[in-house]
Amino acid sequence: MKNFAHKLPKNPFIIHLFLMAVVSCAVVFGVLKWLDIYTHHNEAVEVPDVKGLSVDEAAVLFQKSGLRYNLIDSVSSKDVAPGAIVEIVPHAGSKVKEGRIIFVAINAFTSQQAGIPAVEDLSVRQAYALLKTLGFNAVQTKYVPGNYRDLAIGVELYGRMLYAGERVALNAPLLLIVSDGQGGVAIDSTDLSDPPVELLNNEETWF
Repeated sequence: MKNFAHKLPKNPFIIHLFLMAVVSCAVVFGVLKWLDIYTHHNEAVEVPDVKGLSVDEAAVLFQKSGLRYNLIDSVSSKDVAPGAIVEIVPHAGSKVKEGRIIFVAINAFTSQQAGIPAVEDLSVRQAYALLKTLGFNAVQTKYVPGNYRDLAIGVELYGRMLYAGERVALNAPLLLIVSDGQGGVAIDSTDLSDPPVELLNNEETWF
């Protein structure tokens, strides 16, 4: 038994096995250490609040935080300027690993649009209310010679009559063309944001 114990350390197979175990442990330890460094284990950065900023301004903050970003969508919002950031994912204040990609949605550069409704033969009040309901916020009226008083003829933009269904920006300066009922000279444009009392009293409700 003593001879076996004495010869064991000199056995080449045992020596090789021991060396393989030592090397394996060293490799595993090295890999784990490398993964900790590569993945920034237990390290996190806070996502900056970039809502309302331009993409260029946000890019500077992302770079300082060691983050990357990717534009994924454009939406329509009245809360921020065109081209400004509306939303990010993950949200501002979230803890993420350095190098994480932040997904960014910006406010559309072009205004939101809607189709022009068919207003011909509607009363001026009905046509105006319909345009406002669809979101058009810059509507004025223009009276032109015609046989029927306060009857809508169409909608005009920059001197061109629009056709029903044509899509235009909601903030476009629309002119609601209305018959004056007298066949006389065209009357100046009128803002109907506060329609005349007599007009409201004479019109039947359409709701």
